[in-house]
Amino acid sequence: MSSPIQVGLLGIGTVGSGTFKVLQRNQEEIRRRAGRGIAITMVADLDVERARAIVGDAAQVVADARQVIANPAIDIVVELIGGYGIARTLVLEAIAAGKHVVTANKALLAVHGTEIFQAASAKGVVVAFEAAVAGGIPIIKALREGLTANRIEWVAGIINGTTNFILSEMRAKGLDFGVVLKQAQELGYAEADPTFDIEGVDAAHKATIMSAIAFGVPVQFDRAHVEGITGLQAADIRYAEQLGYRIKLLGITRRREHGIELRVHPTLIPSQRLIANVEGAMNAVVVQGDAVGTTLYYGKGAGSEPTASAVIADLVDITRLHAADPEHRVPHLAFRPGSMAATPILPIAEVITAFYLRLVVADKAGVLARITGILAEHAISIDAVLQRESAEGEKQTDLIILTHDTVEGRMVAALAQMQALPTVLAPIVRIRKEELA
Repeated sequence: MSSPIQVGLLGIGTVGSGTFKVLQRNQEEIRRRAGRGIAITMVADLDVERARAIVGDAAQVVADARQVIANPAIDIVVELIGGYGIARTLVLEAIAAGKHVVTANKALLAVHGTEIFQAASAKGVVVAFEAAVAGGIPIIKALREGLTANRIEWVAGIINGTTNFILSEMRAKGLDFGVVLKQAQELGYAEADPTFDIEGVDAAHKATIMSAIAFGVPVQFDRAHVEGITGLQAADIRYAEQLGYRIKLLGITRRREHGIELRVHPTLIPSQRLIANVEGAMNAVVVQGDAVGTTLYYGKGAGSEPTASAVIADLVDITRLHAADPEHRVPHLAFRPGSMAATPILPIAEVITAFYLRLVVADKAGVLARITGILAEHAISIDAVLQRESAEGEKQTDLIILTHDTVEGRMVAALAQMQALPTVLAPIVRIRKEELA
């Protein structure tokens, strides 16, 4: 029986402690699957006392992560520190030292992935990152291996549990964003500083990684279009519901003739779609492939043990491959490094999508005709129109319009014209709409 593969853990917070516990609890099962044991023998954490309380005598605890990287007995380094700063330095140092790396750090990979994967390929080591996207859901493996026969058409996901929890509560209770955010913070679903979540940045990191794997392009977070949920109003969630839609924060990446769409924003989805019914802090990703059709991946996108599940799956993969010739491993981003495409990420003005519009207009004759006329001038066709008494006062009306697919740039031009009308009494609300059929 070969000796266990030795793992060094950088950071033993929520995910790190979950990884340690699950690995200990299921060690026999994991050994049978991996062909040898996997043992965390060294942990680096600034809070040495807390780390010792978690691991006991099972692992050596140090305050300096570089001691883990420098230890020749360590085969795999697990980076669970997070962020772009020291984590990047440590991951590159671990690679340079010939260690395989497992990381849950989506921010790091979305921004510096190209550099990290190149360094790993040059050194013949693996960087595994199943835990970086959608926690316990094995979406990276599905895209990279399970669906490898397919030409992927699009991927759309609810990939941030905090924002999905907030939107679920807003819909269920008819409350506005600010009220629900405060509740989410009190319940521990949202951080004290929730900016990365509510502004869509976290979802965009994950969408960037999925896009690279789905289409064989480099990770390019800086090209993603990112909008959060801070401007969403309870009225729009209610009107969407009346029209048969739910509003979700979606990460979307889609293949088009001249490039790839990569965007995160609130989106109307028909309520009969499975993904529209994903509530609370759960995650779900829909993938459309030419051969397989539509597949859905659903589960916990965060949390100690769900994320640990993905970290340990990566540890098992590396253990199985440890002795394999680097040329025969699954490529980091699914496509061979020399076969990556230079397909551009399309600017948002060239994206094709449908829209939900809400206008507060003066309640008088000819207003609707003028507005639909402007849409017609821009070759934007209308799917549905709803008129409701405005909460603002009796001499005005809420006019809700759903359009068919159009080019975003056209819609922007039409909106500017409509906003300038004296009969349009407030800023126009505009939310994108996807049928995901």
